[in-house]
Amino acid sequence: MQIIRIALVGLGSVQRSLLKILSDKQGRLSKEFGLSFSIVAIADSSGVAVNEAGFDPINILDRKIAGKRVCEFDGFRGDVAVGDILDACECDLVFEASPVDLKTGGVGLNICRKALTKGISVVLANKAPLVLAFKELHRLADLGNAELKYSATVCGGLPVLNVGRRDFPVADISEINGIFNSTSNFILDSMAAGKSFDVALDEAQERGIAEADPSLDIEGWDTANKLSIIANTILGADIGLDDIAVQGIEQVEVDFVLAEKAKGNAVKLVASAKNGKFSVGPKVIPQSEFLAQCTGWEMAVEIHTDIFGINYFKLWEREPTPTAASMLRDAVHIFSSRVN
Repeated sequence: MQIIRIALVGLGSVQRSLLKILSDKQGRLSKEFGLSFSIVAIADSSGVAVNEAGFDPINILDRKIAGKRVCEFDGFRGDVAVGDILDACECDLVFEASPVDLKTGGVGLNICRKALTKGISVVLANKAPLVLAFKELHRLADLGNAELKYSATVCGGLPVLNVGRRDFPVADISEINGIFNSTSNFILDSMAAGKSFDVALDEAQERGIAEADPSLDIEGWDTANKLSIIANTILGADIGLDDIAVQGIEQVEVDFVLAEKAKGNAVKLVASAKNGKFSVGPKVIPQSEFLAQCTGWEMAVEIHTDIFGINYFKLWEREPTPTAASMLRDAVHIFSSRVN
């Protein structure tokens, strides 16, 4: 049995789902992979708590659901800032899911740098470190002999990055198209049912699909972030957000959506990588095509190759469990390979 000491940074909905999975699946992780995950450190915006013997994941989950903050946990270290969590414990892996900060990378980027430099592997659900420092973090991982995995940053439980990196050997990928933001997709679907943009957005917020500030979603930047990660990972594109032409859906009129629907078309917010050009924007798609069938909370991607044909993938994800499961998948891939 290999005991993996882990630090959890960020205790929002994704990490809470991960805590439940770690508890529910601990028997199978042990039996099938020879792995046991011990949570030795946790952090939220209130600070850091450490327990070298390991926190009980359900106890953390219950306390967070009850509104408790890490500063109220046994083992709270008032002398340790969140960014210094790795100075307060010995660990093998960081699950990083702190709030996305696309201006500076926030505490997430700093922790990634520290972890990889120390040879500690990192699994990300936070897109910002990759968007801002993709090449740097991979270089630090190589120098530190650590692993950096991040399948949860793109389309939740859909293994887009894994398939693209692993399953198309010697293939030329000529085109990637996808719908990567379920909030925008839900809004456009609602507009196709005759609702105005504002009404559709309000409904998305009431249902908890859209954030109180939905600008990243509706302006196309969340999709662009994911496109940059996909392009850099699968295509080796070496691009940043400045290399992507981005247009959101906030200017799309309901009359336009309904007119296209009457013609047998759908309007979708599509990310595209083709011929060295990268874009995000509303696109009219014939209803018979794959991406037009991506509805509501679904996300989808199509990958065009020379020798593997056109591959289509779609995911229905209304809750954070599949994203959390992707984080665990990455961790298993890191450490089960070392076991075997």
